[in-house]
Amino acid sequence: MHSSNNHGEAKAPRHLAIIMDGNGRWAKKRGMIRLMGHRRGAQAVTRAVETAVAKGVQTLTLFAFSSENWRRPQDEVSGLMDLFAKVLKSERDRLHDNGIKVQFIGDLSKFSSRLNEAIDELVSLTCNNQRMVLNIAINYGGRWELMQAAKSLAIDLKNGKISEQDITEEAMQERLCVAQDVDLLIRTGGECRISNFLLFQCAYSEFYVTDTLWPDFDEKEFDKALNYFNGRERRFGMTSEQVAAKA
Repeated sequence: MHSSNNHGEAKAPRHLAIIMDGNGRWAKKRGMIRLMGHRRGAQAVTRAVETAVAKGVQTLTLFAFSSENWRRPQDEVSGLMDLFAKVLKSERDRLHDNGIKVQFIGDLSKFSSRLNEAIDELVSLTCNNQRMVLNIAINYGGRWELMQAAKSLAIDLKNGKISEQDITEEAMQERLCVAQDVDLLIRTGGECRISNFLLFQCAYSEFYVTDTLWPDFDEKEFDKALNYFNGRERRFGMTSEQVAAKA
């Protein structure tokens, strides 16, 4: 059966989120240290960003480092931090030339000043780009994000800036790191969990889980995920008939 993508008709999700899992397992299978897997994973990130831009994705959010990842062995964590800093520098011009606006979400206060400088440089360089928004989640957790939004609402309520009636789902969503709902969430590496990622934004997203480990996630795998997404009927609580009538 021909997939719609072969005819150029596959609709890209407006907001695509990816849990990039399996770097360590990829390396272990090859008898390498885990950091080698992360290096190959960084190449897969470049590929995925370029593919997402080409397919017309408007917002891409990547889960690069969770707030739970600090528990990993110290040498792996420090190796990852070095890798982050290197990749931000080496990819900076390419991201900018491709018209990508880069934003970082998460608690950045735990990172070194060197890494924060590299982050700030990339954010300010790309801030006016409009082709695609790339959100990189580092030291990020979905519960942390919800707590930040709740705190912000509580402070405004306490200071009389808003009333109780102003605390709506929309007001909450506006204060999140990423305001847009996720249309498609891809998770590589075969695990079927959300892992504290974009909890609010994934309320109605389609989930696509693949056993492919992140370093092996290429354009062919990307197309499989898009074809899956295009085959889904997104009802948002309505019946199929109601969806058809709206279309």
